[in-house]
Amino acid sequence: MPTTTTVRSISFLAFTVILISSPVLASESDHKYEAEEHVTLWVNKVGPYNNPQETYNYFSLPFCRPSGNSGHRWGGLGEVLGGNELIDSQIDIKFGKNTDKTTICELELDPTKAKQFKDAIENSYWFEFFIDDLPLWGFVGELHFDKNVENAKRVLYTNKNFIIKYNGNQIIHVNLTQDSAKPVEEGKVYDMTYTVKWIPTNVPFAKRFDVYLDYPFFEHQIHWFSIFNSFMMVIFLTGLVSMILMRTLRNDYAKYAREDDDLETLERDVSEESGWKLVHGDVFRSPRNLALLSAVVGNGAQLATLVLLVINLAIIGMLYIGRGAIVTTFIVCYALTSFISGYVSGGMYSRNGGKSWIKTMILTASLFPFLCFGIGFVLNTIAIFYGSLAAIPFGTIVVVFVIWAFISFPLALLGTVVGRNWSGSPNNPCRVKTIPRPIPEKKWYLTPSIISLMGGLLPFGSIFIEMYFVFTSFWNYKVYYVYGFMLLVFLILIIVTVCVTIVGTYFLLNAENYHWQWTSFLSAASTAIYVYLYAVYYYHVKTKMTGFFQISFYFGYTLMFCLGLGILCGAVGFMGSNLFVRRIYRNIKCD
Repeated sequence: MPTTTTVRSISFLAFTVILISSPVLASESDHKYEAEEHVTLWVNKVGPYNNPQETYNYFSLPFCRPSGNSGHRWGGLGEVLGGNELIDSQIDIKFGKNTDKTTICELELDPTKAKQFKDAIENSYWFEFFIDDLPLWGFVGELHFDKNVENAKRVLYTNKNFIIKYNGNQIIHVNLTQDSAKPVEEGKVYDMTYTVKWIPTNVPFAKRFDVYLDYPFFEHQIHWFSIFNSFMMVIFLTGLVSMILMRTLRNDYAKYAREDDDLETLERDVSEESGWKLVHGDVFRSPRNLALLSAVVGNGAQLATLVLLVINLAIIGMLYIGRGAIVTTFIVCYALTSFISGYVSGGMYSRNGGKSWIKTMILTASLFPFLCFGIGFVLNTIAIFYGSLAAIPFGTIVVVFVIWAFISFPLALLGTVVGRNWSGSPNNPCRVKTIPRPIPEKKWYLTPSIISLMGGLLPFGSIFIEMYFVFTSFWNYKVYYVYGFMLLVFLILIIVTVCVTIVGTYFLLNAENYHWQWTSFLSAASTAIYVYLYAVYYYHVKTKMTGFFQISFYFGYTLMFCLGLGILCGAVGFMGSNLFVRRIYRNIKCD
């Protein structure tokens, strides 16, 4: 790794306490300046525009380097994980003072430097600056095409114009334009310059970030229509469950609970009975791989709580403003909500007669984090090989591990103990028979595999439009800020998942198959499969990403997201089906 990355790791470790205690702070300053006070221009990163994750240190290209040791700025945990490395450019900018064209340095291009710039321009390299926590973007250069010349000219922008709007003693808006495009040629010397223009404005400080929000895109009519469409799906599904399913059960109850029939009629009815009532002696049998099922259900319950918590914090605190604030909040909240995963997993494991609770506890605490770590390790190795800023420094890895080992793991352990003692007593409505009942063969569409595969279609249908907005914001440089929409879509997803899984469980039990636990989990979790398939479609149709680096990060991050989504939906579906199964067997004669 480069020296700057090593320094970044050490400094990050030094500020660990500050980062954890203030996870959503975007700046160390108070954003107030005196007249002609120095305003720092931070340079951040550079990379191909079509590959959002393929970013490098700004000075990996031969730009004008600051003299001496330039200062670094360290943000929250999420900022470091996001590949941000802010370096003081040492360009002289004074608050409120206009600056005419001033030379930064004279840049002489030898063959190596010229080739670097040519390659960067051919690949549409962009860069990112920050002034007072407000981002600026620009391209390194551009291709000039001439009809009479086969090869396009690569021109380099040599002058940067900074336009800064201010209100009183605070900076409100920053903008960057570039001109003086010069052809990239070996041996030439370029005068790299900049200008600064200050313009007063009446826009209040609280609204200075609004200019970065794409209102027409996120609040388009189709976005509102998708919410309405999903809401109508919820009404339809809940009505279906209430009207058809519950009506059928009520008729079954009436038939099963008759006590005034003569003996001959009762024996005839019993001999003709089929469906969910016949498996009452096996429906509460402990599922296969109980420890794993308990772990994923516990993790899913934690993730569902976590998503609700982070979305509400984002709505209240406008976390989209801070660099990496969402990621920082997610990691810290994940650690603090680990008690939930342990409690749900420990209680479920104990209720089903599990004995190896320590194994279950360790599996619960480490399953999802270690899955993410495995994917992250592969991606980090690729990023290190490419020398990208996307590579996570060793110090950051240590900090994340410390958070897991000293906060998340102990809370999961405590939750497991509390879950075993407070909610671990078996309370099944029906006694489990000693000998398992044979499962008859049924039609192909009533098999667990088909029910599991089809169960994710409707939940995916309720969120796929929102997936387009989420993917576009993450992979196409848009700031996602409509967390109210996300909250509504998430609640709709939960309701649709529960309803669909209940229907699938009822069909399975009517087929006299009592292995409903894993089927209900996988039926809901299959939503993630369709999301991943949509991600493949989005990659080929909606993006222009190229290269092994970006493909690895795109599908690696998407896999990480879909694993979390699958575990979350699976747990919600299982818990909904579990309540349903207990409810329907509570009112029948189980002896």
